[in-house]
Amino acid sequence: MPLYYGFGYGMDMGYLLVALVALVIGGAAQAYIRSTYSKWSKVPANVPGTGADVARRMLAEGGASAVGIARTPGSLTDHYDPRDNSLHLSDDNYRGASVASVAVACHEAGHAIQAAQGFSLYRLRTALVPAVNIAQQGWVVVLVLGVMLNAFGLVRLAIVLFAVSVVFQLVTLPVEIDASRRAVAYLSAQGSGLDEKGARSVLTAAALTYVAAALTSIIQLVYLLGRYGGRGDE
Repeated sequence: MPLYYGFGYGMDMGYLLVALVALVIGGAAQAYIRSTYSKWSKVPANVPGTGADVARRMLAEGGASAVGIARTPGSLTDHYDPRDNSLHLSDDNYRGASVASVAVACHEAGHAIQAAQGFSLYRLRTALVPAVNIAQQGWVVVLVLGVMLNAFGLVRLAIVLFAVSVVFQLVTLPVEIDASRRAVAYLSAQGSGLDEKGARSVLTAAALTYVAAALTSIIQLVYLLGRYGGRGDE
């Protein structure tokens, strides 16, 4: 039986449902983080300094004083880049002194400290990055070619490539949770109960975006396996 029966090349109502579920889950997670961040961005932190200042002190205490801190364009675009060993903080969090700003900045500092201390799951995630980049860029192309050519081997390869991305997202979850744990612990020790409460709220909301991404990817993987997984002998 050809692989491309149904709603267009490899697409049916089931796929559209998966896409809709992914859109709803992802949209809800993004709305929640932005709402939570907005709330705590209006509350001044008790720990002294801007997000960049507090992150710098946390890095020094965590044995990562060589890490640089730079600004990056956009909102909530904050990240740690191991290639240049620097925190890249969005302008609001770099110069802001709110609970939200210092929480996000310290979360990224947590990633730098993970790298400096050789945190095992962080090392695993970093090692997976090259394979994940290839998988994310290529799996859709391989799937479309496999479906159009009725080549099950290519379809199977596409599913394997997508599964690599799912594994990466599952590994990412505990890495993000650990970075948030480090940030909350630092702010709890250096600031006040309000700083701890706000940081926990903001970073929990941020973690839910990773949970949402992993969940939607798992749903999509289950769909692909159900749609094409048993067709090798057809």
